[in-house]
Amino acid sequence: MTEFLAALRERLGEAGLLVGGDLSAYENDWRKRYAGKALAVARPASTDEVAAVLKLCHEHRVPVVPQGGNTGLVGGSTPDDSGRQLVLSLSRMKRVRAIDLANLSLTAEAGCVLADVQAAAANAGLLFPLSLAAEGSCTLGGNLATNAGGTQVLRYGNARELCLGLEVVTAAGEIWHGLSGLRKDNTGYDLRDLFIGSEGTLGVITAATMKLYPQPRERLTALAACASLDDAVALLGLTRERAGDALTGFEVMNRAALALVARELPQLAQPLGAAAWTVLLELSDAESAEHARTVFEGLLETAIERGSVQDAAVAQNLQQAKAFWHLRESIPLAQAQAGLNIKHDISLPVSAIPGFVAEMDAALAAYLPGIEVIDFGHLGDGNLHYNVQAPGAVAPAAFLAAHEEAINAKVYDAVQKRGGSISAEHGIGRLKREELAARKDPTALALMRAIKRALDPLDLLNPGRLV
Repeated sequence: MTEFLAALRERLGEAGLLVGGDLSAYENDWRKRYAGKALAVARPASTDEVAAVLKLCHEHRVPVVPQGGNTGLVGGSTPDDSGRQLVLSLSRMKRVRAIDLANLSLTAEAGCVLADVQAAAANAGLLFPLSLAAEGSCTLGGNLATNAGGTQVLRYGNARELCLGLEVVTAAGEIWHGLSGLRKDNTGYDLRDLFIGSEGTLGVITAATMKLYPQPRERLTALAACASLDDAVALLGLTRERAGDALTGFEVMNRAALALVARELPQLAQPLGAAAWTVLLELSDAESAEHARTVFEGLLETAIERGSVQDAAVAQNLQQAKAFWHLRESIPLAQAQAGLNIKHDISLPVSAIPGFVAEMDAALAAYLPGIEVIDFGHLGDGNLHYNVQAPGAVAPAAFLAAHEEAINAKVYDAVQKRGGSISAEHGIGRLKREELAARKDPTALALMRAIKRALDPLDLLNPGRLV
């Protein structure tokens, strides 16, 4: 590998290649679950440099692990422990290349932090709506590679729906210049959609053209206490009926999730008393602030009259609205502080969610008394983070080792029975690779593997992940 590393250093310079020393920031995942050993870390500063790196890797048969902000939750962006895999960090490629106001689009490089993309759009008087808890450190390339969802999917869609075009470097080091800002292009296979969600196994995304939207004139945010998930689903239906496209976010948090936040992050205020389920809902209206307020007040009054909402707190200003969202987005941090847990990023038809939760809560309580289910997520689009923590007297690591396989089987069997998905927005990575192989439709798996062989015949791009 001496010749390979020397060629990399010559092409990337001293700042572009890290060999030896403390590489733990690139070798360990955010959850502290996967720890690997990288051959080196390549840090290209341009698409041409990415292409040069992948050509060298192809020539020397060196496997590559593309990495953005390294905030993933399924072990998809950290190297294994072989010491043979090169980490390809896109962190130096963080330029917003263009904003087209008339076309409502923005072109940015893959290493741009999501919050910086949001800020660039806001500075131009527009909105980039992709939003998730890790937005201060996750990157646009990683968001696209995993088809990230977040809190505004209900109105704006996943990363896939927000993307107009891509620039991608193939496994052989060729560059596909696909940064189209077109909303209509019917000239063959949609290569853009092939690379989005592929988790770096088919090519390396180096830049993207994304949709922008007008800034809403009004954002209205509230917390609502519900006695059951059925009541939360009823509130969702009423909100859709009254608000239509103005409904931007509809999140749920169970009692245990907010109790965990209170325990681990006591400085965060919780405006409502403890409830079986707390809903965070947000309306945004680009047309009329007055209309949004009228709809918002009316639907909450109706929900309380009907009994689907027990209590509600409406944010009176932007600061309070941000505090409500911060409460919801702090649940993963509280879980991280509490220790390792069994995560499930599942997707179900909204109508099936109450039945699934009732069945699984009972099944897990019978399986291991004292087990704690931290259940929260994006009810509006059917995505739950159904996470399971150890009983208080059991060490988290020991709990995972002893019970993860059995609990996963229970949860995923119940999801599959209801026509759901074992991965809604986190991806497959290493964590769910075997589950995917066991549960995915065989024809779909065969097609996915055929695409992988066609685009990466040497299996150099993120090997051991996804397929």
